[in-house]
Amino acid sequence: MKKSLLVATLLAAAVAAQAQTTDTLKKIKDTGAVVMGVRGSSGALSYTLGEGKYTGFHVELCQRVIDDIGKSMGKKIEVKYTEVTSANRIPLVQNGTVDIECGSTTNNEQRAKDVAFAHTAYVEEVRILTKVNSGIKDIKDLNGKSVATTTGTTSVQLLRKNERATGLDFKEVFGKDHADSFQLLESGRADAFVMDGQIVMGLASKSKTPADYHTVGPALSVEPIAIMVRKDDPAFLAAVNKTIDGMEKSGEMAKLYDKWFMQAIPPTNTKVGLPASEYTKAAWANPNNMTTEQLAAKK
Repeated sequence: MKKSLLVATLLAAAVAAQAQTTDTLKKIKDTGAVVMGVRGSSGALSYTLGEGKYTGFHVELCQRVIDDIGKSMGKKIEVKYTEVTSANRIPLVQNGTVDIECGSTTNNEQRAKDVAFAHTAYVEEVRILTKVNSGIKDIKDLNGKSVATTTGTTSVQLLRKNERATGLDFKEVFGKDHADSFQLLESGRADAFVMDGQIVMGLASKSKTPADYHTVGPALSVEPIAIMVRKDDPAFLAAVNKTIDGMEKSGEMAKLYDKWFMQAIPPTNTKVGLPASEYTKAAWANPNNMTTEQLAAKK
């Protein structure tokens, strides 16, 4: 009887701990703070300014979400930044270290089993970046070459699945983050860098010689990029979506996009120069959290 009581007590404690972990709004209200997962070099979506400061399209979008939540609670919410990587971002959201991840994460069916995604604010096209003088013009030209990608991402997997890549033999080299992957290309240790278009274009625009780089071949994939939160926390997810939906409906999202992708941005005051795609505009017109697979099925 005592053993059963002990087991029941432990189970109740576990359930209570899980409930506390997933009740993000309560956590924010009780602590007056939120932990925002950010990336150090995810193009215009999320990047560091140094000295613990981060900015970008997704970072500012998340800040607006937090501001709205703070207004509803009648208090100013402190934002604590935690820089995440492609490899650890999902576990850190799952275990409660990060409350809201505001980087460059693709919403796909596999990840949706572990975390929840907010409504899409940006749809990405995965591209191949190479040097203008590399002689690489298309996917087939990657045969025998070294291709850089970032650890924990899906970009080279997409390249290998592309029908134009059939029979190609290329070597993968991995960067620990996007900036590191670009350095592999910049230094000649890789012949191409496969990653989200805005990331490769953004990194190239900030390099010493932006004119030395261009994207080649067709887009490898069209992927919805979304803010990530813990699974089984519908109240917090709804609060995040409320801000996103309102901005998409009012036109604020389009203005925010223009600010980060079409205008000069700090610290180098260079432009990514990437107009909103038709997929991104469609996501704004009809707020949704479609996965990559669902989006592909509609193409």
